[in-house]
Amino acid sequence: MQTGTVIGTATATVKHPSLVGAKLLVVNIEMADGRASDGNPLLVVDWLGAGRGDRVLITSDGPAVQEHLKDDKTPVRYSVVGIVDP
Repeated sequence: MQTGTVIGTATATVKHPSLVGAKLLVVNIEMADGRASDGNPLLVVDWLGAGRGDRVLITSDGPAVQEHLKDDKTPVRYSVVGIVDP
C-alpha cells in the first residue's frame, strides 16, 4: 500500500468494459517522508468517493481489483482502499 494525494480526475471517451461507470483519479504518490514523489502520477480507480486534495491509500493488488470490478481481464492495477482523515 502507498499513500498519495488526489490531484484531479480523468475522463475517457473509450474505455475497457470493466471501467464503465468507474471513477478515475489522478494521484501523486508520496514518499516515505511525506513529500510528493517526483515521478509520474498514477491513474487510480476509486469507489470510495475521494476527491481533489484528499490523501488516499492505494493498492496495486490486481486480484482484489478484479474481484471488485467483477472482471478478471480488467486492465486496472491501482485502486483506492482508504481515505486518510485530515
